[in-house]
Amino acid sequence: MIDDGKRAIGSNDVEGITMNAELDLLIRLNDYERPQDVAERAVQAEELGFDRLTVGETTGWNIVPPLTLAADRTDELGISNDVISPYGRSPAMLAQTALTMHDASGGRFRFGLGPSSPAITERWHGEEFDRPLRRTRETIEIVRAVYEEGTPAYEGEIFDIAGLNYEREVPESPPPIDLGTLGPKATEMAGRFGDGWAPQLFTNDGLEERLEDLERGAELGDKDLDDLRVAPIVRGIASEDREAARAKARGTLAFMLGAYGPYYGNSVAEQGYADVVEDVRAAWQDRDTDAMAAALPDELLDELAPAGTPEEVREWVEEYADTEGVDAVRIGFVNEMTEDEKETTMEAIAEII
Repeated sequence: MIDDGKRAIGSNDVEGITMNAELDLLIRLNDYERPQDVAERAVQAEELGFDRLTVGETTGWNIVPPLTLAADRTDELGISNDVISPYGRSPAMLAQTALTMHDASGGRFRFGLGPSSPAITERWHGEEFDRPLRRTRETIEIVRAVYEEGTPAYEGEIFDIAGLNYEREVPESPPPIDLGTLGPKATEMAGRFGDGWAPQLFTNDGLEERLEDLERGAELGDKDLDDLRVAPIVRGIASEDREAARAKARGTLAFMLGAYGPYYGNSVAEQGYADVVEDVRAAWQDRDTDAMAAALPDELLDELAPAGTPEEVREWVEEYADTEGVDAVRIGFVNEMTEDEKETTMEAIAEII
């Protein structure tokens, strides 16, 4: 390890360039039959040399039990979540969750929070998707109040909490807070109030542009960009069957752009692919997933996803990690992958480590 905690990689680098970035593994809870299976994947990730395991939470399992099991079964692997909605739990409960995971992991936990979406907020949690950025900001401030003062006492525009005392001793170094955001103002908020940023579906150029918003926010918070852990999420697949791998990746990206609500599609449209997003969304109106995938060109697929042979995937990840300001690449799987394809993908990336 070099002094700033980033991984120095040498023997597998293209032309001997050193890649100063960590590698995270993002998994989906719906791929596993038992929470204990998540722990088994965590053990495998640690053995392969990944720096961190992270999972998301939507309408399936509560993430806390599987992440607790993963923390218990590993020794050095970082543990994260991508990301919890500020509408699904009270800010005090979010602070309790983060502090519990801190203790369960021996201080290896990073807490992921994001503004969420109308669908999850309204159709699952039964809450109105109102003022998401303000709610996220106040939630962060309340979590930090618990961290720093041991109480969620707070007076804000959304929350007004009299406060009780946290029953346990608050650790000196509580879990960092990572924000999953896309837009300029939301990313500025991440830089100002967060400790890290976990964006998704950004081209290299789009990421560099949004990093300017993150840096501006960091300056507003009296921080430098180097104080934040920037860990963009990419979804990929490595296989010797190159075309099959690319077809699965193409279908996954098209579905995210067309069917996941407005935000991912809007973000990619603003990165120069408005016509593609329009065509993908038009196909989704007919629920024609084949047409959705066909509307996503190779150019955009190559911009957003490491998909192809193991060598191609390694080269893609190395190049993406070389973006100035990136501290880690958070690699997830695409839809419909077999277990063999997941193993191949993890092992291919592990050769960089």
